[in-house]
Amino acid sequence: MLLDEIPSLDLADFLSGDANRKAKFVQDLGAAFNTIGFVAIKGHGLSNDFTKKLYSDVEQFFQSPDSLKQTYEIEGIAGQRGYIGKRKETAKGFKVPDLKEFYHVGQPHKEDGDSVWSEYPANVFPAEYPDFEKNTVEAYQTLEKAGKALLQAIALYLELPEDYFESRVKNGNSILRAIHYFPILDPDSLPEGAVRAAAHGDINLITLLMGASAEGLEVLRMDGKWIPITALPDQVVVNVGDMLDRLTNHKLKSTIHRVVNPPREKMGTSRYSIPFFMHPRSEMDLTCLPSCVSTEYPKIYTDMTAGAFLNERLIELGLKKA
Repeated sequence: MLLDEIPSLDLADFLSGDANRKAKFVQDLGAAFNTIGFVAIKGHGLSNDFTKKLYSDVEQFFQSPDSLKQTYEIEGIAGQRGYIGKRKETAKGFKVPDLKEFYHVGQPHKEDGDSVWSEYPANVFPAEYPDFEKNTVEAYQTLEKAGKALLQAIALYLELPEDYFESRVKNGNSILRAIHYFPILDPDSLPEGAVRAAAHGDINLITLLMGASAEGLEVLRMDGKWIPITALPDQVVVNVGDMLDRLTNHKLKSTIHRVVNPPREKMGTSRYSIPFFMHPRSEMDLTCLPSCVSTEYPKIYTDMTAGAFLNERLIELGLKKA
């Protein structure tokens, strides 16, 4: 069945302690990820008031002068933390950079002796806006918790132990990305094919996206039709990333999506979006699960770790030199 809108689920059903509600959530989530690759989730832990405040903090930073923003653009770390300037990222397979600028917040450091901390650049936050750090970190930790619960459900759907992903995402290399799709003041001067975000699949295991400030997100359905996606205020939109697609041999599908330019009369306006990209630890083996490989569905991906795959994609996006 081809859907014109993404299914809606409540994470509270999975966490309820009711075996029937939990089992239904698992099957409904798996069915969504098998067909369209996206699902709208409520019960994720972020209140509407908090989300509004977070978007206000993000908007305040991006409305700052470029000279201030650029002081938080850190050389040599492939854009993994801090500010990434306008037109710096190009979607895989495209030649024209996306019309956006963004800010990355990574795993808040914990004094737990984990060797993984030596791999991660330190977070950097704009000193001029102290609430930016406080609220982006809170959003990161809240969405990471929700993401871990969703991965438990995915594990059960795949007939794996419920805690299969837990050790693989502990202190994982996840990223909260605050995005500003800046106003297009002279549409006629845009390079051919320039859009806010060209068609792409996400790199990571799953993405949790808070409702954006304006429409524009579209997902490519399996019959080739693009359909618009809009989350309700109390929902986050969750989609499968390329790493989970690889792990499951395309059983769970990393659906292609994009952010289109607004109508000409709205091109002078901004759009803000805050996705949480849930990444595992770099050593996670993304070799296709044996249960997802068969004569009917032969293995389509080469063996690779999450760290090697991320490195490959950062180069393809133009954020890292080969």
